[in-house]
Amino acid sequence: MSVIKRALISVSDKTGLIEFARSLRKWEIEILSTGGTASALREAGLEVRDVGDYTGFPEMMDGRVKTLHPKVHGAILGRRDLESHMEQMRENGIEPVDMVVVNLYPFEATIAKPDVSLEEAIENIDIGGPAMIRSAAKNSRDVAVVVSPEDYSGIIAQMEDNDGSLSPGTRMELATKAYAHTAWYDGRIAQYLADRSGTGDKFPEKKIIQLQKKLPMRYGENPHQQAAFYAIAGSGQTGVAGVRQFHGKELSFNNIVDMAAAYELACEFSDPACAIIKHTNPCGVARDDSLVRAFVTARDTDPVSAFGGVIAINRELDAPVAKEISQMFVEVVIAPGFGEEAVEILTAKKNVRLVQAPSPTSDGEMVMKFVPGGVLVQDSDSITHDEATLKVVTRRNPTEEEMEALKFAWTVAKHVKSNAIVYADANSTIGVGAGQMSRVDSARVAVEKAQRPVEGSVMASDAFFPFRDGIDAAGKVGVRAVIQPGGSVRDEEVIAAADEYDMAMVFTGIRHFRH
Repeated sequence: MSVIKRALISVSDKTGLIEFARSLRKWEIEILSTGGTASALREAGLEVRDVGDYTGFPEMMDGRVKTLHPKVHGAILGRRDLESHMEQMRENGIEPVDMVVVNLYPFEATIAKPDVSLEEAIENIDIGGPAMIRSAAKNSRDVAVVVSPEDYSGIIAQMEDNDGSLSPGTRMELATKAYAHTAWYDGRIAQYLADRSGTGDKFPEKKIIQLQKKLPMRYGENPHQQAAFYAIAGSGQTGVAGVRQFHGKELSFNNIVDMAAAYELACEFSDPACAIIKHTNPCGVARDDSLVRAFVTARDTDPVSAFGGVIAINRELDAPVAKEISQMFVEVVIAPGFGEEAVEILTAKKNVRLVQAPSPTSDGEMVMKFVPGGVLVQDSDSITHDEATLKVVTRRNPTEEEMEALKFAWTVAKHVKSNAIVYADANSTIGVGAGQMSRVDSARVAVEKAQRPVEGSVMASDAFFPFRDGIDAAGKVGVRAVIQPGGSVRDEEVIAAADEYDMAMVFTGIRHFRH
């Protein structure tokens, strides 16, 4: 292992910088530096050599040009094992640099500011930094590249154990991190400029997907699968990407999947609402002026399935709701906030996971589904229904109350796995049939799951009825109105069936498949 004799340090994030540089100086390592980094080191009493003095070329253009020089990149890229490289370095007065400590202009922090100008963002695009990082990473056999203050302590510890040198394995590990660092940086710039210019193609020939690790996980869907939770860069940390867990066991892979489904559904409603999810499907949804009544009604839709489920509330969770929740086994409770008394009640249950999260937003977001070897990308399903496209197609018009119930059922159906059938009244689900291979089976399952009479309720179907059998199944149990997209070649037959049962039927013109 070669000993480090010279380090070039130029950092925006100065966390731990002084302590790290002092440790390097213990081995009499010469430090080259630039601008603010050099000033900070000198103020701490450390001896520093300006890069401009080394290259014989001053910083210029407001710092845009300072390290883009052959004496800098030759010092980093020169291979120590090739005599021809070493001879050229000697001929040109190039002194080898054995360590490059660089982190980049704070572009991501800059564009996160609400009123940042395009000019300010562009001035925070680093050029010399990525060039030095990539040069050092390419020559990692001879040069250690350090891009994160989190690595300082480990590097110093290894140098202390190895008389001022780092192992080839450590250099390669650092190089790998360096390439990830510059790739992330460039990806954020590309995405920002595309968004800012308004010319970004939603589906370009090459799409960069950037993920930031949010949570480690014990395992994935099953214990034999490893997993972690990542947030999408630029997502704004909304919904479950912005979760803050403050009580209970660590979140699991399946918890997060169900949390996302539950919270997205609960937040569809402007009234106080509760959604209870089991295995990504709603087993109970309700809204009410009283939050506790909304919860109790949602729970009682299917209390057996609600056992061990995920509960989402779209308001600050208060003590009355907490008392009801405390009487059942639940995996996760997610809400935008928790009252003090509610926290006191729920934290008495050791394992229940309490999670606070900002409201989800789907505006402009893309939905991605990974399949082996590829990714499907689409717009989010942000439309629930369009009042202008709602069309009554039966002889009987729905009553005002039935129309309210139809819209409620349709909102819930949007969040149920296909084939989806939802029976509901104006404010709560009565029965949910999810994920069956035929629509008529979903209609029957929804009746079987119902804890209250289905008679007099309404039905929502996420897609058109291919045959009249689904209407027959609903008509026999007394359903009074149906909402569905329409568009089947047998629409006339399906409408005629609804008329036979004196049902009102509304076409939405919008489908809500959810796979």
